[in-house]
Amino acid sequence: MTTTLDNITFKARTHPKHRFQNLYGLLNTDSLYQSWGQLNKQAAPGIDGITISHYQQRLPENINRLSQDLKQKCYRANDIKRIFIPKSNGKQRPLGLPTVEDKLVQQSVSQILQSIWEQDFMRNSYGYRPNKSAHQAVHSLGLNLQFKGYGYIVEADIKGFFDNLDHVWLMQMLKQRIDDNALLTLINQWLKARIKSPDGVLDKPSSGSPQGGIISPVLANIYLHYALDLWFEKKVKPTMIGRCMMIRYADDFVCAFQFASDAERFYKVLPKRLKKFNLDVAEDKTSLMRFSRFHVGRKRHFVFLGFEFYWGTDANGKARLRRRTAVKKQKATLSEYYQWIKAKRSLKLREWLPQLKRKLLGFRNYFGLPDNSRSLANLYSYVLHTLYKWLNRRSGRQSYNWSNFKKMLTYFKIEVPKVSARNVLVDWY
Repeated sequence: MTTTLDNITFKARTHPKHRFQNLYGLLNTDSLYQSWGQLNKQAAPGIDGITISHYQQRLPENINRLSQDLKQKCYRANDIKRIFIPKSNGKQRPLGLPTVEDKLVQQSVSQILQSIWEQDFMRNSYGYRPNKSAHQAVHSLGLNLQFKGYGYIVEADIKGFFDNLDHVWLMQMLKQRIDDNALLTLINQWLKARIKSPDGVLDKPSSGSPQGGIISPVLANIYLHYALDLWFEKKVKPTMIGRCMMIRYADDFVCAFQFASDAERFYKVLPKRLKKFNLDVAEDKTSLMRFSRFHVGRKRHFVFLGFEFYWGTDANGKARLRRRTAVKKQKATLSEYYQWIKAKRSLKLREWLPQLKRKLLGFRNYFGLPDNSRSLANLYSYVLHTLYKWLNRRSGRQSYNWSNFKKMLTYFKIEVPKVSARNVLVDWY
C-alpha cells in the first residue's frame, strides 16, 4: 500500500492534470490493516456501540469480511452518531462519530486523497496536512508580518464551514483528479449518511461533512483549495498593487496586505467569492484593520489559532511583533481549571493530580511559544492558588501550609511550564 501511494504521489506531481482511475481497487485487506494501525485506539464508539477494543478481538475476521464487502461493492456507510462538546465561547461544537468500520475505510480513502492532492495544495495551507502544524502557521504569520512590511490585516473565519460544505461542488472538485465512479460513490455515501442526534432524531444532510469523521479534514482542504487558495493565488495576487499573503489553517485564515486599497478591495469581494460556493463569512470573526509597527500597543490586535498578535517594543525600543494567549481563550481555560479542580478535590490525589499535570503539559506544548511566558506563568499561578484553596476545604481544618503544599507538587512533578524555542520551517510571502 505504501509503495502504491508513493507511485500515486509521483504521478500526481509529474502530471498535474492527470485523472486517476481504478483507485477503489486499492481498498483491500492490506490497506485496511495499515489503516487499523493508524486509528486512534481511544476513540469513542459510533452508533453501533462497538469499541475499538471489541472490534480488535476478532480483527482478522472483521477485516476480511469488510474487505469482501468492499470488493463486492456491497459495503454501505453506517449512520453517524452526533455528540456535542463545549467550546471556549460557551457554545457547543457538533461532532460526528462514525463506526469503527467506517473509520477504517475512511482512513484508507483519506490516504489516497492526500497522496493525490498534497502535490496540489498551496504552501499557505497548514491545517490537517502531513509535516504541517498550527505552530508553523503561527511562526510563518509572525515572521512575515515582522519583516515583510505588511500594513493591513483581514482576519476571517467561515461560518459553520463543516456544516455548509456543498456536496455538489465538492464532487465536482474531486472529479478534477479522480476518474473512478466507485470511489466517488463511496465518498458520497459518507456525505449523505444519516446523522442521529442525542435525542434520537435521524437527519439526512444535504450539505456538510461531520467534524469527527476521518475523511472530513482532507475533504475540507480540497474544497477550500479550489474555493479560496487557488483564487487568492491566481486571481487576487496578480491584481494587487503591493505585496499580499494568506495563511490558512482549515477554515480559519488571515490575509495581509501592503496597501489599504488592496485590503479594502479584497475585504469587499471575499464574501461574494465564498457565497459562490454556498459559504458565508462569520461576521463576528471577520474584520479589516490597520496593523503595522507604527501602531504599537495591545489595542490593535487580532487572534489567530488561539494566539493574540499585537505590536510591542523590544529591549532597544524597536517595534516587534508579539503574541500571547488570546484573552478569551485564557479566561476560558482558567475557568475550566477552576471547575475541574473543584470537582476533583474530594478524590485521592494520586487519582487526579497526574491528570492535572498532563493538562498543564498539554497547554504548555501548544501555547509555550516565545513571547508567551507571562500567559503561562499567570495560568500556573492561578492553578496553584486554586488547588491550594480547594485542597484546604476538603475537611474542617487546613490540610496544607505552603511548605507542605510545595512538597506535594514536587512529589507529583507538577512544575512551572516554560516556553520553548522551536525551529520550524517558515514560508515567506
